[in-house]
Amino acid sequence: MNMFNQTLGNTQAQDYQGAIAKNFISNVFSWMGIALAITAVTAYFFGTDMELMSLLINESGMSTLGWVVMLAPFGLVLLMGFGFNRLSYGALVVVFSLYSVLMGMSLSFILLIYTASSVFQTFLVTSLMFGVMAIIGYTTKTDLTKFGSILMMALVGIILASVVNFFMKSAAFDYFISFIGVLIFTGLTAYDVQKLKRIGAGIEYQDANTNKLTIMGALNLYLDFVNLFLFLLRFMGNRK
Repeated sequence: MNMFNQTLGNTQAQDYQGAIAKNFISNVFSWMGIALAITAVTAYFFGTDMELMSLLINESGMSTLGWVVMLAPFGLVLLMGFGFNRLSYGALVVVFSLYSVLMGMSLSFILLIYTASSVFQTFLVTSLMFGVMAIIGYTTKTDLTKFGSILMMALVGIILASVVNFFMKSAAFDYFISFIGVLIFTGLTAYDVQKLKRIGAGIEYQDANTNKLTIMGALNLYLDFVNLFLFLLRFMGNRK
């Protein structure tokens, strides 16, 4: 009888923890979706309104605000990462929302380069690929930790390669970097979802950091999606 009660208790505990993990993942994807929506709407308005775009670029090139828009998102990511313990949940939400707006302003430039239809098609393909890899990451029993480490090293490699190609200006090398970039962020999507699932499984009910972890998880998936989209756009985008 005691063994039965103990087994029943363990099963109930596992179900309870599983429910918490599912709720955590659901909240992460909700915040990611909100951030992507903010970015998409902002990019559309700036990319289709020349008065707004004139705030970012002028006859001499990038305006001061334009440079702020291009560089500030990187600083906000660092702020969220290094300031996780010091920033409140509300502060993280504000910074993440601001980051989404600035990214939208930054990404509005692609509407000046690529046709709207090809951007939309690339977005749909990105969504499909991201969704498939997210499902794989959530359901697979394979431990992706080692793959994640390899992918992170590869990411550093393509960043360095991109810097080198900035001076080389090789179209062939650029396509190669883009191809590798698609592979890296496709893999990172599955890895990050599995990592978030494990984080969710280890969360205690009403943990003070749960909401903050939700925002950071949404940021990770947001970055995976946007970078996958940008690398795919180099292949699928039709220039004006």
